[in-house]
Amino acid sequence: MHRLWLIFAQTVTVALAILFVVSTLKPEWLPQRQAVVALQEAPAPDDESKAPTGSYREAARAALPSVVHIYTTQEIKQPRHPLFNDPIFRHFFGDRLEGQPQRNSGLGSGVIVSASGYILTNFHVIERADDIQVSLNDGKTYKAKIIGSDPESDLAILQIKADKLPAITFGQADSLHVGDVVLAIGNPFGVGQTVTMGIVSALGRSHLGINTFENFIQTDAAINPGNSGGALIDVNGNLVGINSAIYSRTGGSLGIGFAIPVSSARSIMEQIIRTGAVTRGWIGVEAQEITPELAESFGLPDNEGALIAGVVRGSPADTAGIRPGDVLLTVNGKPVKDPQVMLDLIAALKPDERTAFRLRRDKSIVEVQVKIGKRPAMRAEQE
Repeated sequence: MHRLWLIFAQTVTVALAILFVVSTLKPEWLPQRQAVVALQEAPAPDDESKAPTGSYREAARAALPSVVHIYTTQEIKQPRHPLFNDPIFRHFFGDRLEGQPQRNSGLGSGVIVSASGYILTNFHVIERADDIQVSLNDGKTYKAKIIGSDPESDLAILQIKADKLPAITFGQADSLHVGDVVLAIGNPFGVGQTVTMGIVSALGRSHLGINTFENFIQTDAAINPGNSGGALIDVNGNLVGINSAIYSRTGGSLGIGFAIPVSSARSIMEQIIRTGAVTRGWIGVEAQEITPELAESFGLPDNEGALIAGVVRGSPADTAGIRPGDVLLTVNGKPVKDPQVMLDLIAALKPDERTAFRLRRDKSIVEVQVKIGKRPAMRAEQE
């Protein structure tokens, strides 16, 4: 019995020695054991369709199918070199050296506003385009035609031959306030549909020199090249603006983006769909802002109003007796604070209607009735 125990002890000792040597010199010979790590997982939500607190996925889910990608191409005709008119030159070289037409491509975004195929976008997205292709959220692509455009507000309406499209829901302009959360949806830099988040930084931005008629929503939601014409939506997925421009020194987002309010966009859109163009009032004057220096020079009590710098001969203003040097104070009873406000008030009037204009002439107040005319296209300098 003692002998058997001795053999067992020696065998165990030798086995342990061999294991020690192998584990030290050749550990790869030994079978590897997988380490087991206990991970703590969050419990599955009771209702998977319910968004977690702070998420805006429901708003994005509602609006994403209504935002499209717009691809444009434009043919650039190269000028013909005078040498190609030389018969000797053409005899030797023929047409081989004559340049081929080049094409520029561009991209932007748009918003489906009607199940029948109407799409709202920026005018600068489709300006001078020879071919316009619209790609939907589901990957289908259609050729688009321009229904009408309004360069002075930078809006345009396209239409594609499709039906039962996911039209976006329009929000209420009056319900938007500074500090509200908004989402910008578009196709920045052509990377694909993208959603960014920010807040409404300001309302009623104007005097930016971007468009003739300006009433922008300012937001810090990231808007980059390719986002133009895309949707700015509220936390319920409703359209509140059309992304239009950014303030940037580099071409990328610096946190200052501008969108056209849905109220303005809708009014212009309905006019374009109904008549193919936008009709605005016009009286034919050129105005300038009243600076403190001008107010002192003209002996004005304040710098409110718009100084009439010029009157188009034969225009409604000329017929009504408005003169250079007059200060326009009110239009149809509404105060004129500066030339931009004057521009907006007159543009909102209907052609052929008569409207009361109140002016300061020298040191007296004059009221005249003006028969409103129709604003010519792209006359940003005159009103």
